[in-house]
Amino acid sequence: MSIIYTMIILLYLTLLVDVYYFFTMKQLLPIGIQDFARIREDGFVYVDKTARIHELITGSGASFFLSRPRRFGKSLLCSTLEAIFTGRRELFGEIAGRPALAINSLDWGWEKHPVIKLSLNVANFTNKDPNYLISVLDDALDNIARRNGLEVRGPFVSLRFSNLIMDMCNLFEKRVVVIIDEYDKPLLDNMTADKTLRDAMRDELRGFYGVLKSSDEHLRFLLLTGVTKFSKVSIFSDLNHLDDLTLDPSYADICGITQEELERDLIPVIDNILEETGRNREEYMENLRLYYDGYRFSEKLLKVYNPFGLLSHFKKGGKFDPYWYETGTPDFLVKLITEQKINIANLSKMLVGFEEFCKYDVEHMKAEPVLYQSGYLTITDYNDNRNRFTLDFPNIEVRSSFMKSLLRQYLQVSEDRSRAIIFKLPDALEDGEIEEAIEAIRQYMAGVPYDIIKETESYFQTVTFLIFKQFGLNCRAELRIADGRIDTIVETKDFVYCFEFKMDKTADEALAQIDTKEYLLPWTGSGKKLFKVGVNFDSEKRNIGEWKYVAVDP
Repeated sequence: MSIIYTMIILLYLTLLVDVYYFFTMKQLLPIGIQDFARIREDGFVYVDKTARIHELITGSGASFFLSRPRRFGKSLLCSTLEAIFTGRRELFGEIAGRPALAINSLDWGWEKHPVIKLSLNVANFTNKDPNYLISVLDDALDNIARRNGLEVRGPFVSLRFSNLIMDMCNLFEKRVVVIIDEYDKPLLDNMTADKTLRDAMRDELRGFYGVLKSSDEHLRFLLLTGVTKFSKVSIFSDLNHLDDLTLDPSYADICGITQEELERDLIPVIDNILEETGRNREEYMENLRLYYDGYRFSEKLLKVYNPFGLLSHFKKGGKFDPYWYETGTPDFLVKLITEQKINIANLSKMLVGFEEFCKYDVEHMKAEPVLYQSGYLTITDYNDNRNRFTLDFPNIEVRSSFMKSLLRQYLQVSEDRSRAIIFKLPDALEDGEIEEAIEAIRQYMAGVPYDIIKETESYFQTVTFLIFKQFGLNCRAELRIADGRIDTIVETKDFVYCFEFKMDKTADEALAQIDTKEYLLPWTGSGKKLFKVGVNFDSEKRNIGEWKYVAVDP
């Protein structure tokens, strides 16, 4: 009897393990799902942020703003807050085979509050006049009012919003929670629109959001989320009472997935991928970090993974693709970079002061804060003494994809031609075949439309840098050393290539500069084979002309 009983217990435990693995690995990754209730009720994986949320809602503040890049979990955060403030405790306990969440063990009374939750992500506002925005807001307010047995009242939308807050407060005899997700979408959709239209949209939003300050006595909690923080004469001139969480170290991980959370909540998914692909665990985890991790949102040394890219990677069986990058187009940002004549090589290690870093002025946009707030650059260092941030690409996904977008802007090379050398160039440099590498660059540039090429040395240097970056090579341009500035350094596992570029001169002149300035001295003794590469661009041929190299054994 004891043997049979033991077997039954073992079968039962095996069944539980099978169910656990089925739910965590096969089906239930919440990609693009922003409804907290659905995630919990249907048993999707949920990375528990409720301890951090508890700190937010029980602290001394009551009105907040949070900026994060698109598809980073802002909408799920808003949905979770709505569930908390409407007292839906059943969603936070053990449910659908998932464990109870952290807030369950913390001091929280689960008192119900009236909630007004608006999302401006429900519509496309591109080239729409302010009347369309008003209709979207009116429809949202009307739906909320009807669900609570009320009617909206007032001759214009900002007054109707104000009255709804007051009426809900009076009806429920409790202060209201207001959550507005993607507050800036009408402006982001019209960044390249006519200034008159953009200004009219901005003024309408400023009046609508201005209600929140005058309604403070009726509010228990307020949160606005968005990609950007518009400053000066824009929306935030009437919202100066908000506590900005964007760079607050305490909430650096309120969106995104930390390494600890990855290894706590998603290891079964990783185990499944390793089993199916036969990959080495250590190498796979490192590649995962390099490709999707790296976002840092304060001076605190804490980085997070992009949740959309990470979960999409898992859903696709461990395929490394730029999932997040491909969900949005950076064409506007690429145009901004080229218009402001920003040196593309300086997108890495970009130094930005605190004041210019935190503000985003639609009338006088600077590329640095736009690139950061949009998620294409992130914080890599912070100098406390100078109150200055260093920005860089967060990971391989963003760096490689963004460089491809810049390269298309600069060269307009067809995808077919790009694919034709996508392996040829990096493989040649990995193998030390410098002749093949130069030929690949020549082939690439041969496909550039005649009227695009600018006959300047810096243009050709920038194009070559972008070609290297597009194919994921470890490349640095305009690298400063003791005795000068190297045009381009490319490092592989076994080789270091030092490129010096000239235009309408000679390859020998380029090589002589490498020797005179001792550009390769920092890599001497590294154990890698060194290449000095002198390249002359021919302005008449609009391509590489004469070139020479000298190999230096380790």
